[in-house]
Amino acid sequence: MGSTAAALLLLAAVPAVFAVTFKVGDSAGWAGGVDYTIWVSGKTFRVGDTLEFKYGPSHSVSVVDKADYDGCETSRPTQSFSGGDTKINLTRVGAIHFLCPSPGHCLGGMKLAVPVLAAVSSAPSPSPSGPSPSPSPGNAENVKNAESKRTMSYGMIGVTMVLMYGVIR
Repeated sequence: MGSTAAALLLLAAVPAVFAVTFKVGDSAGWAGGVDYTIWVSGKTFRVGDTLEFKYGPSHSVSVVDKADYDGCETSRPTQSFSGGDTKINLTRVGAIHFLCPSPGHCLGGMKLAVPVLAAVSSAPSPSPSGPSPSPSPGNAENVKNAESKRTMSYGMIGVTMVLMYGVIR
């Protein structure tokens, strides 16, 4: 492979290393009986990340506005997904609201509000001063895993840059 082709291949891979894929509900998936408010707490979602919804045939995923989320109104989704495995790329900053439109499921807690922050374009900056919220015991490992994936991504970018320098030189 020529040095130009190798450099282009490495450049194409760089944006992908920033993204984190979150499996909604972790091992429980998108199902009844999961507290998605607890699941989302302590996690940092950024533009470029992906939410993966895994669910059975009695469920689906709808994207709704905040009012419909708050009222569990299922008749006006902006997007709807079915099939048991839905991957949704987070493409904008702000809260994104999801619910299961099957009768009674949203009222039973199958709804999720995800606060999305801007993508990270450089090394992470220090956190603002003051205490940071402690993750709940149920999701502390997930927070650690997501942040370590993001940190590992920075390492991959550094390695990629060093390799590119060697290839281009």
